[in-house]
Amino acid sequence: MSSLPRNQILLGDCVAQLAALPAQSIDCIFADPPYHLQLQQALHRPDQSLVDAVDDDWDKFESAAVYDDFSRAWLAAAQRVLKPTGTLWVIGSYHNIYRMGQILSDLGYWLLNDIIWHKTNPMPNFRGTRFQNATETMLWAQPKRGAKYTFNYHALKHLNDGTQMQNVWHIPICTGGERLKDAEGHKAHATQKPEALLYRVIAAATNAGDVILDPFFGTGTTGAVAKKMGRDFIGIERDETYVAFARARIDAITPPDLPLEIFQTESKRSAPRVKFGDLLAAQYFQIGEELRDAKGKISAHILADGRLEWHGQRGSIHQMGVVAQNAAACNGWDYWHAMRNNNWVVIDTVREAYRSAHGQRNDT
Repeated sequence: MSSLPRNQILLGDCVAQLAALPAQSIDCIFADPPYHLQLQQALHRPDQSLVDAVDDDWDKFESAAVYDDFSRAWLAAAQRVLKPTGTLWVIGSYHNIYRMGQILSDLGYWLLNDIIWHKTNPMPNFRGTRFQNATETMLWAQPKRGAKYTFNYHALKHLNDGTQMQNVWHIPICTGGERLKDAEGHKAHATQKPEALLYRVIAAATNAGDVILDPFFGTGTTGAVAKKMGRDFIGIERDETYVAFARARIDAITPPDLPLEIFQTESKRSAPRVKFGDLLAAQYFQIGEELRDAKGKISAHILADGRLEWHGQRGSIHQMGVVAQNAAACNGWDYWHAMRNNNWVVIDTVREAYRSAHGQRNDT
């Protein structure tokens, strides 16, 4: 296959389909593989009604060794198609995620984080013999250690009301109108993931226009969210029934006709660098102007060389933030505030105004 089949669903085995894709061509992979639950018997509620558990053929393997061989094969194939700057997300339960972590490490992936998905409305443990299982785990990894990967830290911070995003995500399971069902009212797919989960993954690890591949596409959650967020997708799925559901779902989405930059969730680290002295020279700040901390208790003044002075000490916006707080480190752009339009605002907003006025945008 000479070019990427963007925004297509490939019917067939994921290892074979991955082998046909160009090497180092994919920006991000999200994988929701079989969990190998190995259910031994039917599960009933207290009223003896049958629980719609995961008992599909695609989740059954002859042994743990066979499952490991399958996992190693598709993870190696995924590693080949990922760009050096790309990342992989794989989700699982306690049944399989530890095996996944071991295989990832054996293949040379570099683990970046584990993310705990706390299901705010989990299924009860009907037998009462174990703790209620209210979490799944995602492993986030890059194909090899060292390359600069996409992590839109500030976008996630904005999504989290200005607070650093932690690795525990409180998101309900897929229910109601979002849950796809067949003509008889049964779940179209036993493990359909909520779109809110994929929204965070895509916002965190991709840029507008990137290609996201899902080797276990199911009913197309990854593709649906990618389309809504200005990204391209490639889905791989071996079940024709799931493919039909996914195609109908994605085709029904009409993304807004907006510039690609509207969909960008970039990190400030990827934006063009602007020095504090540049803003001073361009008169976005003035010599002698007062800067304060968020509470207005600490006040410093700007010197002609772009440094700040506080209680006779002088240094950069970052150095003086460290000194003023007696802290180990400080991002001065977020710490110091300046008076603009009768309001104290973080000086990073002044930097963003400078970037906008000078056409400095991140085009990666």
